[in-house]
Amino acid sequence: MRLTARECTMIDWDDVRYFLAIARGGSVRSAAGHLGVNHSTVLRRVARLEERLGVQMFEKLPSGYRLTAAGEEVLELAAQMETSSLQLETRVFGRDQSVRGLLRVTLTPILASHLLMPDLADFARLHPEIEMEILSSGELANLTNREADVALRVVYDRKTLPLNLHGLKGPELFGGVYISRDRLAAWRAGSPDPLRWIIISMHGIPDWANEGEVRITGVPFRVTDAAAEIAAVRQGLGITTLPCFVGDADPLLARVPGTDLHMYGTLWTLTQGETRKTKRVRLFTEFVSRRLATHAPLLAGLSRD
Repeated sequence: MRLTARECTMIDWDDVRYFLAIARGGSVRSAAGHLGVNHSTVLRRVARLEERLGVQMFEKLPSGYRLTAAGEEVLELAAQMETSSLQLETRVFGRDQSVRGLLRVTLTPILASHLLMPDLADFARLHPEIEMEILSSGELANLTNREADVALRVVYDRKTLPLNLHGLKGPELFGGVYISRDRLAAWRAGSPDPLRWIIISMHGIPDWANEGEVRITGVPFRVTDAAAEIAAVRQGLGITTLPCFVGDADPLLARVPGTDLHMYGTLWTLTQGETRKTKRVRLFTEFVSRRLATHAPLLAGLSRD
């Protein structure tokens, strides 16, 4: 049976969300987790949709749920409905010129904790009626799906930015190779203790980070996040690569002699579609762009003592 767009637009969009969650996640469990409901709710809503359309949309397999031929047709039209719904939301949201309301900003944990939190706090004090939600995560929130209103991202190649995002170009971000000042002094005094590379496991040692004058004699020390990496280098375990705004601002750390800086990319402030026209989004993007400009020397590694 061939499903038409008209037939699909007569159904409850809320039911379609449950269908899409299973289709994309491959299981009722993943759909329930994504939507924040229990399993029975997901099954009930999908069963209602199947009854309304008169087709079976999923085949249950040991490995999960697989779309039937009818389900594939519904998926195509459901995705179109989702796009239309998001466009409607962002267009209405874009007309909202009230300062009061929720503002969600996504950025990496290291940018939030080591650079911008004082600025974010200043903005919150300037606009106490804006409810701010800071999504500091390594995961990239999807602006198109309204998971966040503003994203602060380091972008190496501008061409990789999605065409539907509106961007304000900020300062360039550089990184360097760092060691604790105490460990550097001990090395210069001839300490025999081995020096290690401290690395985040998923990244390894970047090609640009040559060892300079300090020789590495120990096996690597691996961590899984930037907070542990910074703590380890402060403890004098060895050397590591850090953004200049972290390493140069830390009084316990120094650059490894003989090493060069490396450009990570450019810091962009990104918004999407009609969302950027709301007053609270405009206020924030203008504010954070000014603050980023003042941080430019630190971001570029030009403000060390």
